[in-house]
Amino acid sequence: MDTESETRAQADRLLCGLVKGLASRVDDHVRARAATFGLTASQGTALCELAHPMTLRELAERMSCEPSNATFVADRLEEQGYLERHPHPDDRRAKQLVLTPKGTEIREHLLELLSEGSPLALLAPEEQDVLHQLLTRTLIR
Repeated sequence: MDTESETRAQADRLLCGLVKGLASRVDDHVRARAATFGLTASQGTALCELAHPMTLRELAERMSCEPSNATFVADRLEEQGYLERHPHPDDRRAKQLVLTPKGTEIREHLLELLSEGSPLALLAPEEQDVLHQLLTRTLIR
C-alpha cells in the first residue's frame, strides 16, 4: 500500500470512529430522555417516528430495525396506551399504527426533551443541514 492509500485508510478509520462516537452519544441521549417517561430507547425512537399513521414495516424502516423488533416495540407501546392498530385504508391485509391522545402528548414532551442538550445542538442550523446532506449521501445506495 502506498503512502497516499495509507493516509486515506487512516482518515477513513478516523472518520468512522467519529461517526460511531456521535451515534453512541445520540443513543445515550435518546436512552436518557426516553427513560424519564419509563420508555426504552427503542420505544422513544418509535414514538418520535410516529408523526403520522404508518405500517409496522414503515416503522421498522424508519427505526432501522427488523419488522419483528418493531412489532415488539409497538406491542409494548400499545400495552401502555400510547398507540392503537387501525385497519389500513388502502390495504385490507395491513394495519396502521396510530398514536392515541396519550401517545401524542408523550411524543410532544419527548421531542422537547430530546432537543435539549442534544449532541447535535452544538452545531449551527446550517452545519446540521450540511451534516444531514453528507450523511444522507453516504447512506444512499
